[in-house]
Amino acid sequence: MNDLKLAENITGDVEKIPTRYGYGDALLELGRTNPDVVVLGADLSSSLRVDQFAREFPKRFIQIGIAEQDMMGVAAGLSLTGKVPFVSTYGVFCTGRAWDQLRTTVAYARLNVKVGSGHGGISVGPDGATHQALEDIAITRTIPNLTIIVPCDYHETKKATLAAAQIKGPVIIRFGREKVPVITTPETPFEVGRASVYREGEDVTITACGVMVYESLIAAEKLAHEGISAKVINCHTVKPLDKETLVEAARKTGAMVTAEEHQVMGGFGSAVSEAISQACPVPLRMVGIQDSFGQSGNPEELMEAYGLTSTAIVKAVKEVLKLKKR
Repeated sequence: MNDLKLAENITGDVEKIPTRYGYGDALLELGRTNPDVVVLGADLSSSLRVDQFAREFPKRFIQIGIAEQDMMGVAAGLSLTGKVPFVSTYGVFCTGRAWDQLRTTVAYARLNVKVGSGHGGISVGPDGATHQALEDIAITRTIPNLTIIVPCDYHETKKATLAAAQIKGPVIIRFGREKVPVITTPETPFEVGRASVYREGEDVTITACGVMVYESLIAAEKLAHEGISAKVINCHTVKPLDKETLVEAARKTGAMVTAEEHQVMGGFGSAVSEAISQACPVPLRMVGIQDSFGQSGNPEELMEAYGLTSTAIVKAVKEVLKLKKR
């Protein structure tokens, strides 16, 4: 894994930083290098780490208040004047409450609006079901013209945010609230629309997005001790999906497991299944939320309770390998 410029000791003690810090730090960097970047908030500036941008660039920060639909519309207008607006709020609000504005006002017109979609997944923890975005990938990946990125850690979130500013058109960056393992470095390659192979394997492919990339690497290490060789792919760009890399992996290993901190229906796993079933059908299992709302609780306990761990991935791999042998 050193050749891939990943962090050292991924399976041991690993540094943990919230992915939202990467979003906030990238916005600050963009503010210093691109005078057209503006940030919009919805009374959640500190939660999304955009408060530091607001302090340094008060004239380029707009506090809309609890009016996410209006915020999306304001961002659309700003983009038409040549600005690069970053809408910043929780995923349940920017992709749910403001879905119509995102679809019709922003995406339909291919406007240059960027969306920082925070609090993605069940690891939000104590905020509970109302604030845990578990359906956001499903309800946005069907919208044309929209790029969706689900980075795996702090460094990748920062890179995704910086890259979003360079893309002409609407982009969503989905990230969480809690500290997550830092598995990449500033030098780890990152390209929007291009999946990254983090571990080679022969028996099965595990492909994941977000924090589940780390869990997939841990699962692959556990499987290796049992003589099972697992290929691990970080598919940070959910749309446009890197079908070429995924289909190639399916052909090579003959079995696949997807992992996401999201509903299994309509989300990342569904996207992967759609891609490989049309080009190289292989047995597939999806690890994710199984048609359930979340609840309040400790983030780690919730991830365990809802089967979003390396243990669940190992189990899914063993199930899919049984199908492969039939």
